[in-house]
Amino acid sequence: MEDDAPVIYGLEFQARALTPQTAETDAIRFLVGTQSLKYDNQIHIIDFDDENNIINKNVLLHQVGEIWHISASPADKGVLATCYNKTSDSKVLTCAAVWRMPKEVEPGSHESPDDASSTAHTLELLCHLDNTAHGSMACVVWEPTGDGKKVISLADNHILLWDLQESSSQAVLASSASLEGKGQLKFTSGRWSPHHNCTQVATANDTAVRGWDTRSMSQIYCIENAHGQLVRDLDFNPNKQYYLASCGDDCKVKFWDTRNVTEPVKTLEEHSHWVWNVRYNHSHDQLVLTGSSDSRVILSNMVSISSEPFGHLVDDDDLSDQEERRPEDKSQEPPQDSVIATYEEHEDSVYAVDWSSADPWLFASLSYDGRLVINRVPRALKYHILL
Repeated sequence: MEDDAPVIYGLEFQARALTPQTAETDAIRFLVGTQSLKYDNQIHIIDFDDENNIINKNVLLHQVGEIWHISASPADKGVLATCYNKTSDSKVLTCAAVWRMPKEVEPGSHESPDDASSTAHTLELLCHLDNTAHGSMACVVWEPTGDGKKVISLADNHILLWDLQESSSQAVLASSASLEGKGQLKFTSGRWSPHHNCTQVATANDTAVRGWDTRSMSQIYCIENAHGQLVRDLDFNPNKQYYLASCGDDCKVKFWDTRNVTEPVKTLEEHSHWVWNVRYNHSHDQLVLTGSSDSRVILSNMVSISSEPFGHLVDDDDLSDQEERRPEDKSQEPPQDSVIATYEEHEDSVYAVDWSSADPWLFASLSYDGRLVINRVPRALKYHILL
C-alpha cells in the first residue's frame, strides 16, 4: 500500500535526536534519542513497514543521560554514537560515546506494536570519546563512505578526528584543531563531505561556516557571516561536490558554492522561526528537507542548483551532451524552484528531519514533544522526477 498519508508515532518523552540507520539499506529504520530528566533515557528503534503503513519499535536503555545528538555508523548497522548530558561537580557536561546495539534488535525481530510490556534492551558501551578534556560535545560525525573507523567530534572550539580501534572499543585521537579569535567560539554542528575522498568537513560556529581539510586539520574556506544569527545545521549536496546547504536562526536556508563564498547561490525564506535542520535527498539532490521551530517541515524542489537542472527533459540518445542544446530550442523551459509541500503534523519545534537510507522517497521528522512523523514525497512528484 503506498499512500501519501503521514504515519505518526508518539515517544511519550521529549526528544530532539534523530538519525536513519545509515548502514541499513534494506529496511526503513530510524533511531530516536530521548531527553528526560526524570526517567532513564532511551533510544527508540523505529522500523517502518511501508507495505502495511505501520511502525514497529524497539527500546534501548541509554542510562547515562539526555541525548542531544545521535549518529549511526555508515559501515556497521549495530554501531552508533550519542552526545549526552552528564552532571559532575554540579557542572553539566555534554559527553560523547560509541555504542553497540544488542543482536535482538536486528531488523525483523521486533515485538508486536501492541505489546505494552515490551522489554527494553541495553546498549553496550564500546568507548568514550574522551569526555572532559576538550569541553562539551556538540556532535559526532562519521566518515561517510568509510569502514566506520573514523569519526570527528566537535567539542566547544575543538575539532577532533578519532580513529576507532580494537573493534571500536578504543578511540585514539589522531589529530585536532581549534577555533582561534574572539566571540563565542563554540561549534554548533558539522558535516563530513562525501566528496574529495572524504577529506573535507564543514563546521558551523556562531554565524560562520568553515571548511576543514582532515589531512592537515587546516581551514580551507570560511563564510564569516553565512547567516544573520546562529547557524544550526549544514549538509552537502550528495552529487555536486562544492555545494553546501546551511540553515539558522535568521529563518533562512542558504546554498553555497564553496569555491566562491562571497554570496550564497540561493536563499530560501519559507520558515517563520529558527531552522534547525537541512537535509539533501541522497538520490535526488533537488529535494531538500528543512525543519523549524515554526513546527513545520518543508520539502523544497531546488532544481536550478541540482545536478539535473533541466530535469529529464532530453533523451540521452538525442543529445550526446547537455551543453549541445541549441539556444533556439526553448520549447521546454527548465523547471522552477518551488516549495513542494509544507507538512503541519507537528505542534512543537521540529528539531530534526532526515531521509531514510533505504527508501529515497521517505523521510522522518521529530518535534520536541516526542512526536515522530514519517512522510513520503508526494506521488505525483515522485513519478515526475523518475520519468
